[in-house]
Amino acid sequence: MSEKSEIIPVWFFAGVLFLVYGFLILGSGLMEWSHPPDTVLSNLHAPVWWGGLMVVLGIVYCYSFRPSKYKSKD
Repeated sequence: MSEKSEIIPVWFFAGVLFLVYGFLILGSGLMEWSHPPDTVLSNLHAPVWWGGLMVVLGIVYCYSFRPSKYKSKD
């Protein structure tokens, strides 16, 4: 009875979280683009930059630590 086990690294789940939070932050940043809040540095559009960075980082983590990369050799 030989079952193939598959290891899923915790960094894959961190990448998924980065993707989800990145899309949420990027979406909120794009929604407030036309109506920026009354803050000093609102013209820099920080949620758009940070959301985009988190999406890219999430894609890199999900690709680098994908479960199919860590299959057991049984």
